[in-house]
Amino acid sequence: MKAIAKIGNSQWETAIWFDTKHKTYLLPLKAEIRKKEYLGTDKEIRTVVWI
Repeated sequence: MKAIAKIGNSQWETAIWFDTKHKTYLLPLKAEIRKKEYLGTDKEIRTVVWI
């Protein structure tokens, strides 16, 4: 499903997928966004997604 996502000051066009095994949607994060927003496995992330 096409979407627009925003984390911090970064906004990008992307897509989300439904994972039937976990019964939830998955949002891929580009390496560019992870680096720009200093994201790591130990951080809580506030994300806005428009579909």
